[in-house]
Amino acid sequence: MNAQEGAVGAMERIAKKIAPHSLSPNLKDYDKESRAFSWEGARGQLDGLPDGSLNIAYEAVDRHLLKGRADKVAIRWLSKSGSRKDITYGQLAEDTDRFARLLTNLGLNPGDRVFSMLGRVPELYIAALGTLKAGMVFSPLFSAFGPEPVKTRLIIGEAACLITSAPLYRRKIASIRNELPKLEHVLIIDPGEDELPEGLHGLPALLSQTEADFQTVATDPEDMALLHFTSGTTGTPKGAVHVHAAVIAHHVTGQYALDLHEDDIYWCTADPGWVTGMSYGIIAPLTNATTMIVNEAEFDVDQWYDVLEKERVSVWYTAPTAIRMLMKAGKERLEGRDLSHLRFMSSVGEPLNPEAVVWSDEAFGMPFHDNWWQTETGGIMIANYASMDVKPGSMGKPLPGIEAAIVDNRNGNVTVLEEPNEIGELALRTGWPSIMRAYLNNPEKFEKCFVGEWYLTGDLAVQDEDGYFWFVGRADDVIKSAGHLIGPFEVESSLIEHPGVAEAGVIGIPDERMGEVVKAYVTLNSGFQWSEELRKELIGFARKRLGPAVAPREIEVRNTLPKTRSGKIMRRLLKARELGLPEGDISTLESDES
Repeated sequence: MNAQEGAVGAMERIAKKIAPHSLSPNLKDYDKESRAFSWEGARGQLDGLPDGSLNIAYEAVDRHLLKGRADKVAIRWLSKSGSRKDITYGQLAEDTDRFARLLTNLGLNPGDRVFSMLGRVPELYIAALGTLKAGMVFSPLFSAFGPEPVKTRLIIGEAACLITSAPLYRRKIASIRNELPKLEHVLIIDPGEDELPEGLHGLPALLSQTEADFQTVATDPEDMALLHFTSGTTGTPKGAVHVHAAVIAHHVTGQYALDLHEDDIYWCTADPGWVTGMSYGIIAPLTNATTMIVNEAEFDVDQWYDVLEKERVSVWYTAPTAIRMLMKAGKERLEGRDLSHLRFMSSVGEPLNPEAVVWSDEAFGMPFHDNWWQTETGGIMIANYASMDVKPGSMGKPLPGIEAAIVDNRNGNVTVLEEPNEIGELALRTGWPSIMRAYLNNPEKFEKCFVGEWYLTGDLAVQDEDGYFWFVGRADDVIKSAGHLIGPFEVESSLIEHPGVAEAGVIGIPDERMGEVVKAYVTLNSGFQWSEELRKELIGFARKRLGPAVAPREIEVRNTLPKTRSGKIMRRLLKARELGLPEGDISTLESDES
């Protein structure tokens, strides 16, 4: 059985359709909306500024005051200690005006780069929007980064200003401060009573002396607004440049893919250090005038269920890793809870295994709707919609305004594969407003992403007879065994169907006869102990579902699998450690047992 047959077989097994939760979706008729859609029309949903100017912060904050929403809660912040703080759209406008004025008072100019390194605290959200309001470029960093990854990004991004906390500064910045000559200002949100070293400013004191009188800069739609870093397998991280026009895509995809309505209580669990936490954890919910939940605490099953219940969350956007951890905890943790207000759940970060979709339908009475996009695309490109049936394991269908295809990209030419279920590279026809405009100072790598009018994603996928797309694997993750192309996601999904397996990561390892053979790494659910008997059981379990050519030949247990902070299992890191190869950029690594 070759990989294409295996993929089709997997589709047939998981093509059970689950009826969506009863609602009145924004995207009622996919085919009709796709035919009628235009990006010009989508821009008409936003207010804009005079002379064709467009500024993300104006669309997210200021325009709502003109529509009578000044007293509506924009951000509900839940602290680690359990306290709760509401920030209205009116207060958010004032706070971001004051921050924008402060940046200009410090001598910064439109186009200068302002970085943040903070947890999920109000200052981060105010800094992001205030920076954009001032016409400057905002770049969020993960607070878990070590000094070297921070230094690399600050240098590449030519940071002029950094906002962070005193503990993070001491741990991450102090040792590298002298190596950052272009970093003029460091703003500390919690300076304490001790005198700060030269070059550091206590943010509260500065803000208390700053007037909230600022007129949003009338930026051009093509002006640089956001800088998001994405890691590669080798070399330094790449800085993907996004412009103010991206807000058009953020706004409309929030409506279509996340079904955001003005009355929603919305919770995106992503850290703003990741592109999802910016695009759909700040911009899209605010442009759509929702009330968004910001939860400072890290993942905890019961605390998360408390947030869903007590805050009456109606739309929830999270990651497959978190969903699998909820699965591992068991449905009984939901017993007695009232989640009747929860009407739409979505997932992003890596493909959502079909077992997780089926589990969520059983546990919550509705499925998670997976969607697909990349740092480079700037916004959701393919999604499962509220008005459409979900095929567990599928990425869904392209957003209105997005043309996606499966292509053969050999010899520098792009040939669209017309037949259903053919494995090829997922490509998108360029032209949507949130597509990256560059890799900062790296035109060679940027140009390699495009052939003609097509953006090449580096992901292998298939499209079925109904137009749904299915992820096979990253092009560099695909396993070539005895002439077969094997997608690791398919094997991982099969293993997760076993009750003992919590997570799985699959790679190919060299084999003299086969070229490569499949090896799997698994973590176990509670109540299961690793043994030779269980190993053989899992191999037999996978062979029965996938066939001997696709099933893993070797299985190894781990306490944890290496993952990025966005929840993606780092298969390349598993392979590098298995084969003793260079590990490449691991600055986004969140969890690891080594």
